[in-house]
Amino acid sequence: MRPGLLQESSQVEATAVAARAHILFRDNLRFRNRIEKAYLKAIGTASQEIIIANAYFLPGGKLRKALLAAAQRGVRVQLLLQGRYEYFMQYHAARPVYAQLLAAGIEIHEYEASFLHAKVAVVDAYSARAWATVGSSNLDPLSLLLAREANVVVRDTVFATELRERLALAIEQGGKIVDAQAFANRPWMQRFLDRVAFGLMRLALSITGNRY
Repeated sequence: MRPGLLQESSQVEATAVAARAHILFRDNLRFRNRIEKAYLKAIGTASQEIIIANAYFLPGGKLRKALLAAAQRGVRVQLLLQGRYEYFMQYHAARPVYAQLLAAGIEIHEYEASFLHAKVAVVDAYSARAWATVGSSNLDPLSLLLAREANVVVRDTVFATELRERLALAIEQGGKIVDAQAFANRPWMQRFLDRVAFGLMRLALSITGNRY
């Protein structure tokens, strides 16, 4: 598979049929929570399927609860996340939340074909309420609390379906599913590093005065 497959998702074009799209900005003044709120609304109303591809994934309490609630009401939730070691904090801090998500039946696939830099999501692609987003924001504290980000939200079945198919192909050809039992039995040093990174992330957030 070409390394650029996921990056090409930002270039997906809808057909001549008009699509509803709008851009969301996140800053530290007027628009602190717009991107997070858009995700929460889409996840909260999902009825069929949620696919999220993020390079760095560490959802806060609200996002985790929304994903868990979606899985509990029968929505298939698939996450395509970074599978290669790139940065200590982002790699290790994300893993302490895996167990809770896996226990709820959420599928986690780690992308190993190349470094993952996607920040996209698709909800209910085949329905009349299809929702998709492409942008710069990961679902992690840096993107959602501190960095200036921008995401385009598109409500169009054609766009969402094509993006969903590309993500499904990336999962199939470049992803490795995380097995809950194997993850629970990973070496103690990995678990230790995960907890250290998670603790440092929470400490950094508390120092900045942010709650996540």
